[in-house]
Amino acid sequence: MGPQAKPLMKSPPPADEDAGPPAPAADAEAAVPGLGSVTDPDTESPLSDPVARAKVDLARNFTFHLLKGIKQIGMYRHAEGKFPGFLEKAHAAINQFTEQHGPLQLKVESENFLIYDQPLFAEQSPLPYKFYRDGIRTLLFRPDLPLEELVTFTLIALSEPERGAEEVVAQLWRAGLEHIEYIVVEGFKMDEVGDQEVQVEVDKIVNFLHTRLRTDSTDYLRFARVSTEDLDSNLEGIDQIRGAVVSGVTADDALKAKLQKEIEEEEEQRLFPKLVSAVFQIVEGGLDDPKLLEDMFVQLLDAMLIREDFSTINQVILKLKAMEQKEGGNPGIAGLRSLFITKMGEEQRLSAIGEVLRNSRSKHPQDIVRYLQVLDTSMVPNLLAVLETIEIAENRQLLCDVLANYAKEVPDPFLHRIDSDRPQVIRDMVYILEKANHPDKIKMFAKVLSSKNMVVKLEVMGIISRGRTGECRKLIADCLNDPVVQVRMLAVKLLADFDAHKALVELSAIVKDPAFAKKEPAEKAAFYAAIGATGLPAAISMLTQLVQTRSTLFNKQKVLEDKLLAVQGLQAACTIMTYKVLQELTDDKTQPSEVHMAAKKAMYMNKKTLFGDKEPPAA
Repeated sequence: MGPQAKPLMKSPPPADEDAGPPAPAADAEAAVPGLGSVTDPDTESPLSDPVARAKVDLARNFTFHLLKGIKQIGMYRHAEGKFPGFLEKAHAAINQFTEQHGPLQLKVESENFLIYDQPLFAEQSPLPYKFYRDGIRTLLFRPDLPLEELVTFTLIALSEPERGAEEVVAQLWRAGLEHIEYIVVEGFKMDEVGDQEVQVEVDKIVNFLHTRLRTDSTDYLRFARVSTEDLDSNLEGIDQIRGAVVSGVTADDALKAKLQKEIEEEEEQRLFPKLVSAVFQIVEGGLDDPKLLEDMFVQLLDAMLIREDFSTINQVILKLKAMEQKEGGNPGIAGLRSLFITKMGEEQRLSAIGEVLRNSRSKHPQDIVRYLQVLDTSMVPNLLAVLETIEIAENRQLLCDVLANYAKEVPDPFLHRIDSDRPQVIRDMVYILEKANHPDKIKMFAKVLSSKNMVVKLEVMGIISRGRTGECRKLIADCLNDPVVQVRMLAVKLLADFDAHKALVELSAIVKDPAFAKKEPAEKAAFYAAIGATGLPAAISMLTQLVQTRSTLFNKQKVLEDKLLAVQGLQAACTIMTYKVLQELTDDKTQPSEVHMAAKKAMYMNKKTLFGDKEPPAA
């Protein structure tokens, strides 16, 4: 209901309202304003029975406090935390009734609620009409009604469909209140029969069906069987309905889709969990022969896999484990849990999971991870077969993370695949062995780096660099001598991530070597960028000296090339200090035009990285 909702009560009650509902008038059962006579003066009043009188009084007490709570909620509509407090007395009143007399069944009229044909409101209230308008003719409050359900019921009663809220019936159905029931009668009409006669007959039919549908059973699956013979024998004095025509509005596609969605939500959120709970009730009842339940659990597993309900599968495992521990290692429960996990890891079921991961990104990936982590190590080959079919990067990594835990115990299946002809398989195995911290992983990585596949080398180098160990650094340093220039360039870039001081010494030595002049321009730029990326004062000083070097007639071209490389190193450093050095270069009119352009571009990139859209501080 929107924030503009108004309270249903007209005005605050008098100061002594806590005393309870006003005593009914002496002729209360004879006439009600707006309703006319509610009892036949020629028949005995139902209130002559003390029990009936007590029920009416308790029901009036409940409706009195309910209206009072509705008025308070309307006055403090935005203070949602106070709603339970406003309805505490109404909650206590309904519990008092149900504790003494069982469920409270109210007949809904357009202007009042009735019990034993006695009105419960002393004055007219718009509350009953909201239910009557939507076809609700009976409200039933069951024992042990929680305060939260009463609050929800009250907020639904306060809603106003004319302001955009759903109909009361739709809201009650969606809320799924377990202790509040309702009966809806709608569109029942017969030609040549008065509305009053039809109403009487419909009331009798509804009361009979409601009586058959009521039960005190605690079973999860409740039902009632009603035959036409039952109706014939119980509906005495009611003529048979012949030639009745049922008419209505045909549901459009939008309504059908909405109803289908609501049915699916009902099955997912309530029906299936109840079925699982019912199965465990059987297990908790005692297991004389656990094998009798094996087929039941296997079918339950398959049903949950079809629904992609991995969360419930994980809960089943936890429940079985808790039952096993509770009963001191019950071999029957232990065997049932072991069988369940074994069935989870069978090829056809893992293939079903692979189908899920292959087609879409899971909404709850952690549920799939927990499913796979409980499997036995003997299921590793099946998991590796599933991995080869998955192309979505996130799902491949998810499965690789799971397999890394198994690689610690059974590394052989992964080591055998390191020599695969498929680059993706090699990348996955390197990632898994690195994450599992296998003792022979460095030997395996060196073997992969000797591959002729450049793409595999580059990706494996990225994985190795995450290790940050001396052995990993040595493998990257060895790649400086690789025959492929792209591999050497990546090795230069990665060395600065291990040990900046050590990288500066090694890279500076290579740059000063006469053989460096023979390298390609892109590789030279990679070396200077790596020197600047160390961020060390010595590296910044070296690059600054290079850009400030003055050329002569004999070394003009060499100095220009060194300055352009130094500018790239300053850009890679990306600090306030290097930004100011680049700014000085752009202001230095003695610098060559090529240096001016390169410094201006590098300064712009540093400014965007360091300051964003803000202006840099003044020099």
